[in-house]
Amino acid sequence: MWVYALLGVLIGVIIGLKSPLVIPAIYAKYMSVAILAALDSVFGGLRGAMEESFDNQVFITGFFSNALLAALLAYLGDRLGVELYMAAIVAFGVRIFQNLAIIRRYLLKK
Repeated sequence: MWVYALLGVLIGVIIGLKSPLVIPAIYAKYMSVAILAALDSVFGGLRGAMEESFDNQVFITGFFSNALLAALLAYLGDRLGVELYMAAIVAFGVRIFQNLAIIRRYLLKK
C-alpha cells in the first residue's frame, strides 16, 4: 500500500517539475514553507501506512492545515518584520528527517 503512496509522490514531483507554472519570487517564502509542511504530512502518512496506523482523515486534515498554518505564519512574520518562516522550516525539516529515518529503518528490517 505504501508503495502506491511513494509512487504518487514521485509522479507528482515529476509533473510539478514539467509544469510551466511559474510562481513569482515574492511568494517564494510562503510556498517553500507550505511545500515543506505538505512534505511533512506526506512522509508522516508514509510512516503511518508502514506502521499500519494510517488514517485518511488525519492525513488530509493535517496536510492542508499544516500547509495553511505554515504559510499564514510566514505571512504574519513578514508583516511584523520577523522571519518566522525560518522557524517553520526548521521544525518541518526536523520532522521530515525523523520520519525518513523511521521509514528507512522499517525498510531495512524487511
